[in-house]
Amino acid sequence: MIYQVYPRSFADSDGDGLGDLGGVIAHLDHVRDLGVDAIWLNPFYPSPQNDAGYDVSDYRDVDPRFGTLADADRLLQEAHARGLKVLVDLVPNHTSSEHAWFRAALAAAPGSRERARYLFREGRGEDGAQPPNDWTSVFGGPAWTRVPDGQWYLHLFDSTQPDLDWTNPEVVEEFHDVLRFWLDRGVDGFRIDVAHGLAKDPAMPDLAGRFPTAGPAPFGHPHWDLDEVHEVYRGWRQVLDAYAGDRTFVAEAWVASPERLALYLRADELHTAFGFGFLLAPFTAEDLRRVVDDSLAALEEVGAPATWVLSNHDVVRHPTRLGGGAPGLARARALTQLMLALPGGAYVYQGEELGLEEVQDLPDELRQDPTFARTGGEEVGRDGCRVPLPWSGKEPPFGFGGEPWLPQPASWAPLTVEAQEADPGSTLAFYRRALRLRKEHPALGEGTLEWLDAAPGVLAFRREPGLVCALNTGDSPAPAPVAGRVLLASGELPDDGVLPGATAVWYAVD
Repeated sequence: MIYQVYPRSFADSDGDGLGDLGGVIAHLDHVRDLGVDAIWLNPFYPSPQNDAGYDVSDYRDVDPRFGTLADADRLLQEAHARGLKVLVDLVPNHTSSEHAWFRAALAAAPGSRERARYLFREGRGEDGAQPPNDWTSVFGGPAWTRVPDGQWYLHLFDSTQPDLDWTNPEVVEEFHDVLRFWLDRGVDGFRIDVAHGLAKDPAMPDLAGRFPTAGPAPFGHPHWDLDEVHEVYRGWRQVLDAYAGDRTFVAEAWVASPERLALYLRADELHTAFGFGFLLAPFTAEDLRRVVDDSLAALEEVGAPATWVLSNHDVVRHPTRLGGGAPGLARARALTQLMLALPGGAYVYQGEELGLEEVQDLPDELRQDPTFARTGGEEVGRDGCRVPLPWSGKEPPFGFGGEPWLPQPASWAPLTVEAQEADPGSTLAFYRRALRLRKEHPALGEGTLEWLDAAPGVLAFRREPGLVCALNTGDSPAPAPVAGRVLLASGELPDDGVLPGATAVWYAVD
């Protein structure tokens, strides 16, 4: 179990309204007491923050807004002292436009060594005034920006995030060195941003509307999920395997199928990858079973564990996706309990243990996601899932620290950690019970599952030894698929042996 920490929104230790590493250290006991095994930290590197730190200007330091390298070292020590491993984010597809390499590229001539680290191309049309092709940015608008000497550079994201050329050996060696820098400091692994995006078709053909820009990309897309990317990760695996201890990679790879995802997890490549098919699946028994079956079958072929996830810093929080309000929270808790019973590992995004929903009414002038600006407000972006956490108190900033960089809704008063710790029926209490049982029960974690017959709309499977998980995806009660002692339920249970709608149960069985 890994807990995702979005540092700028976790806790603010110096009162400037932006979360920092000191805030993470101050609340490590909360993470430990939740019952997880590790934390994953979103980027805290020096950055102009045009994309919340995913525009990195220096991969070997800490942004002063988040602290210092000494703070990072102390966080590692404090986490390890609590039995928590630490993964850090790595952003290899692009750098910041303020990175020393890109500043040197702009100062150098076309065809230079400095420009060869990035993807500079000549334009099309008269005087090269048109972009090299019709690719568009994930954040909206064109994927090319022209520099004063007439060349264009590729940025699949914001114009302040120029893409690196991973056919360049200098780029390859630079990131091997970055891996070693953090491994030498004691990190336990890396989450790889846009892991499917490093390789590009050198012909750079026009898309002509054939492929989507974002989300799972079909095989054959000229800048997502090309086979050449796997050579990069074989090199990374060699770097990691040279270090003692239990070190790991997890890939953010939005690909077309579980079979394509499994290619990243062959024995000489990465260890795990997020199973986004589960996150995207409709809340029906049929769809969830199909995703679970397809994922486990594909991963079994390469001997890799599944990695389940329901929310993160890039998607609408799952209580909101599942309907919002009390019905959405009920489905969210039930789906979480199903996830925690599946074979493999799982991730929890900060705040989901509090039942937080997406904040949908943020003032436009406070939104910082570049998607909002690049689409002219047509897409609101991801700020709504990044609102700072509520820790204590009756009103904002709810113990977060200074005035938060995004405003917290007043309706979060009953959802603070402080309030929920006093309520045995709270979502926080539910997560703690679920994670404790997951760690203690021998049937949970690695292994296999056996599907059981169940009523329409009910998903049920057995894990050995002696546990059955059942989820009713419908709105009406259904017969319980087994008789057994209830270990955990995501909601209230009647005494008549039925399974209420939008409820999951773990049963102890012979």
